[in-house]
Amino acid sequence: MSEQTVFKQTRAYKMEVAEDTLNNPSANTTFGDVVNKRLGRRDALKGMLAVTALSSTTGILGTAISAAPASAEALTHFKFEEIQHGVDEKHHVAKGYDADILLRWGDPLFKDAPQFDPMNQSKAAQEKQFGYNNDFIGFIPLGSSNDRALLCVNHEYTNEELMFPGLGRQDKAKYAGMTQEIVDVEMAAHGGSIVEIRKEAGKWKAVIGSHFNRRITATTEMVLSGPVAGSTFVKTKADPTGKQVFGTLNNCAGGITPWGTYLMAEENFNGYFWNKDAVSSHPNADMLKRYGAPGQWYNWGAYYDRFDIAKEPNEIHRFGWIVEVDPMDPTSPPKKRTAMGRFKHEGAETILNKDGRITVYSGDDERGDYLYKFVSKGKYDPVNRAANMNLLDEGTLFVARFDADGTVHWLPLVHGEGPLTADNGFNNQAEVLVFARKAGDLLGATKMDRPEDVQPNAKTNKVYVCLTNNKHRGSKHPVDAANPRTKNPFGHIVEISPENNDHAASAGTWNILVQGGDPTKPDQGAVFNKATSENGWFGSPDNAAVDGKGRLWIATDQGSNWPKTGTADGIWALETEGPQRGTGKMFFRVPIGAEMCGPCFSSDDSALFLAVQHPAADGAKAFPGFERNSTFEDPATRWPDFKPSIPPRPSVVVVRKQGGGVIGT
Repeated sequence: MSEQTVFKQTRAYKMEVAEDTLNNPSANTTFGDVVNKRLGRRDALKGMLAVTALSSTTGILGTAISAAPASAEALTHFKFEEIQHGVDEKHHVAKGYDADILLRWGDPLFKDAPQFDPMNQSKAAQEKQFGYNNDFIGFIPLGSSNDRALLCVNHEYTNEELMFPGLGRQDKAKYAGMTQEIVDVEMAAHGGSIVEIRKEAGKWKAVIGSHFNRRITATTEMVLSGPVAGSTFVKTKADPTGKQVFGTLNNCAGGITPWGTYLMAEENFNGYFWNKDAVSSHPNADMLKRYGAPGQWYNWGAYYDRFDIAKEPNEIHRFGWIVEVDPMDPTSPPKKRTAMGRFKHEGAETILNKDGRITVYSGDDERGDYLYKFVSKGKYDPVNRAANMNLLDEGTLFVARFDADGTVHWLPLVHGEGPLTADNGFNNQAEVLVFARKAGDLLGATKMDRPEDVQPNAKTNKVYVCLTNNKHRGSKHPVDAANPRTKNPFGHIVEISPENNDHAASAGTWNILVQGGDPTKPDQGAVFNKATSENGWFGSPDNAAVDGKGRLWIATDQGSNWPKTGTADGIWALETEGPQRGTGKMFFRVPIGAEMCGPCFSSDDSALFLAVQHPAADGAKAFPGFERNSTFEDPATRWPDFKPSIPPRPSVVVVRKQGGGVIGT
């Protein structure tokens, strides 16, 4: 069986298909078209087919492809010995560092939580245990020391074939093995975990039973706030007020606000809804299609009416938001901040603007969709936390248009402005926000190649946009200068400089920092600094983090493409300034079949927290010594140290420098 066939048997493949689905029918310009116009065909042919042809080009690629000086090593911002590309069953970290597992799926968070038993799972147990498929990690210090903090961790989705013995992938079996009890476990494994951690003898450990510890699930009671709350679009039989909702779904990347709240970003919510036969009779049938719903990845709608679009047509409008949680008060209801728009949010990274307002950047993670930012109306008060708790309920949502002259324009999604009027189907601001994708279509936003994490850098005021890939490049989207590879499996990173360092400004400039892939293979069109080693290049940038020194770190998600690169996903340090700009350096590598998520630094940069998602999933059957579709399939054939009844588990790993010190120095 081929690696590609094996990958198609996983839940991760369903999500990848959804993110690559062509749900944007607008005639808006693609980002590739913009780049092509800016460079021109002549420049594309002369300079963009291989990094070896690029010596001192400037402009759209900045200095990312400049030749490095002889003293390049002395000028690097990252002082560690990089690891090698490869694929095996272990995680790997740079020499001189330790990487310890801090938390795993099923680990107890409360003193009365049962020990993890994959053969005897239950809703009650999972609600007291660390959830499944951890993704975003946020770090919130407790007190003035650097030895106590809260970790806020998203749990994106569940894989039945990896979680439940003998069950197999259920969407391929018409859900024949599913029961309400299994569905309840899945719901409890979604959402997020808030966990107190403390440093003991130099190592971080979870504090079991801390009064801060909390599980947020697909059934947690939440509040709808902002312009959409109480509107007709979110009223249901169970909630005629339109102000209460239960649960959060598919939280991928996220963010931490300056006032210490946790932002959960609902991404592929469309996959949880049921009853494709009811689409044509739905009151918003056109918008269901625009959002790719219902996906029917799960059969929750067979047991709970709210996930059946025929029985509760408005329930789907109550997902796809940014959810704000106060980790300091475990009894407080999370709030879905509707002013920030409804789409497949990948991330919600904040930056304090120079005028005191808050800007939150977020990508809509689907091939051909848009980049957004939200600017608060009110200003941040650093001495009065309570005054900041509703800042995200009022403000303006913007969508990006990239122009060929190197400028980016931020277009406001405001009812009554431009085409966002009743004549075009928008009767109020609530309707604009619920159907933000349609508003972006009408405003002429630029179609992007799966915008995922968007990371502002408070040290430089630049913003980095991870564009993961676009497998339709060369077919439905023409090959161009920025994406010279058919199917564009390796992605790129766009750098934005706000006008006058003002993140509330309506304009800025942009260029491309790097293009993923192997620079030694000219047909891939990879673009890195020439100083990048044979292990320093990467493909499919996904998550990003900026440390306290203002240095950029990139996590990758190759999905089904890892066999094409011959390396597992991982973490790369990436230079963004000076003659080394565009140079990558490999720091960490995950086990076979896993996706690299996180990453997150402690407040003093002495620890790097990483999320290892779905190990033993993507392509694991082709790996010698494993050769199974499921971690439960044959206990006699397993990797070393894997007990027959315990599968490899999604985990949070904490990396420390041996002897202490700042990561990467």
